[in-house]
Amino acid sequence: MAVCFILGLGSLVSWNSMLTIGDYYYQLFPKYHPARVLTLVYQPFAIGTMIILAYYESKINTRMRNLAGFTLFFASTFLVLVLDLATSGKGGIGPYIGICVLAACFGIADAHVEGGMVGDLCFMCPEFMQSYLAGLAASGALISVLRILTKAAFDRAHDGLRKGAILFLAISTFIEFLCIILYAIYFTNLPIVKYYRSKAASEGSKTVSADLAAAGIQTMTNDQGGYNTQKRLSNKQLFHENLDYAVDLFFIYALTLSIFPGFLYENTGTHQLGSWYPVVLVAVYNVVDLMARYIPLVQWLKLESRKALLIATLSRFLLIPAFYFTAKYGDQGWMILLVAFLGLTNGYLTVCVLTVAPRGYKGPEQNALGNLLVLCLLCGICAGAVLDWLWLVGKGSF
Repeated sequence: MAVCFILGLGSLVSWNSMLTIGDYYYQLFPKYHPARVLTLVYQPFAIGTMIILAYYESKINTRMRNLAGFTLFFASTFLVLVLDLATSGKGGIGPYIGICVLAACFGIADAHVEGGMVGDLCFMCPEFMQSYLAGLAASGALISVLRILTKAAFDRAHDGLRKGAILFLAISTFIEFLCIILYAIYFTNLPIVKYYRSKAASEGSKTVSADLAAAGIQTMTNDQGGYNTQKRLSNKQLFHENLDYAVDLFFIYALTLSIFPGFLYENTGTHQLGSWYPVVLVAVYNVVDLMARYIPLVQWLKLESRKALLIATLSRFLLIPAFYFTAKYGDQGWMILLVAFLGLTNGYLTVCVLTVAPRGYKGPEQNALGNLLVLCLLCGICAGAVLDWLWLVGKGSF
């Protein structure tokens, strides 16, 4: 569970670093809406790559897929750091395009890692999935807490925002390197991971063979009688059987990303917290999102009913008018409370859906379903990133 947590941390820490230093990018590129544009650049590459990987999921070497993703995360994060150092923190269209290109690389890496890890963990303990998803949220919480500390330390210093940004990128680069080592060497050799992968291989999964070989376990082909030849459900059949779960994840993230982070940076007005206001809002969301992902570990608090999950997901759309009227008429305390509720429901429902959905399927089907659900999640994020622009309608700031 600890390793899954760290791998989850590495799956989003680079991207969350880029989002959390949004105030630095707004200083460099004030006219280019960086919080919104970078998200919009990131998502098409994540979705396009994920569609290809989900379609060919049963034929893809999961070990190489995850290692390629973590390596690309490491290289891209390092290059964002190098770009800032090389340009001495100067703005302009050139560096902005470079950052957009690297954001696209983050999207490609995310599709490799998130789909690969979720698919892999779908045929293991639900607690592993919960821990990985908590790691995803922890990446945002860690960077947000660091952002507050560095803002407090460097707020009055020359180039304080830039110093904080450089620190985030350096930490993210180290975490990505750690994930490469952990996944390549340690995770594969854990006895319980070997057990679940061997079980999946016996049920017909071919995606785990490279990881088993790296752990010193030989898998047998169909001719040797090692695989269960029972026909698995197609991706289309799996999608139809789990359409409600797919809808849940799509709408959870479409709603969340229509508000976070663009609305929080650009549409919440000026309050007593001043320049701290968006930083605090982002931190509150990330910390509560992380805490919420541990609630389903308490069995009686875990929502497992398919109908109840769908109702809870759709009811979150009431948050849109709530945010609109709070930003227009409310004080900062009410906005902080709303952002906390947004994070609470996002984290809680995500874990409930992704730990309940794979039940009752064989290893190959669970892996395929995990990839399909991540694809729906990414589509929801992309839809939310597009819908986020609607908050600017009528404000003359396009």
